[in-house]
Amino acid sequence: MIYWDTSYLAKLYVREVGTEQVLQTFAHQGGFVCCEHGRLELMTAFKRHQRERLLSAAELRVLWTRHEQDLANGLIRYLPLPSALIEHTCRTVFLLPSSVFLRTADALHLACAADAGLKEIYSHDRHLLAAAPHFGLKGLDIISPQAK
Repeated sequence: MIYWDTSYLAKLYVREVGTEQVLQTFAHQGGFVCCEHGRLELMTAFKRHQRERLLSAAELRVLWTRHEQDLANGLIRYLPLPSALIEHTCRTVFLLPSSVFLRTADALHLACAADAGLKEIYSHDRHLLAAAPHFGLKGLDIISPQAK
């Protein structure tokens, strides 16, 4: 299993910075996982592209249909967010040093990946990558490998 946060997942569908690196690196792999809230993050990313006039309404429908087909075919799997995981994440965030900048959605990605027993998480978000070790994860970014 390869955990992608939404910054990588979106690159399966929308051409943006890093799309080529992500597609080339993972061309023949499947079994991507993401936290359940990543599905909503993906939709809001699509809507941002529509608002910015990078996608038409018809293109948005096509992308979402393609995503739903990928989901049905098992290319992507969303990991659940049970209450116990939310509680554990709250405790973990509470114990973080005050210097760690972490958004709610990123904390959920990190906790979900760790809870699934994964050791790595792929993201293009520098704050998520910097916080990854606090969740026992190695943060990886093939788009900007030197970033962290």
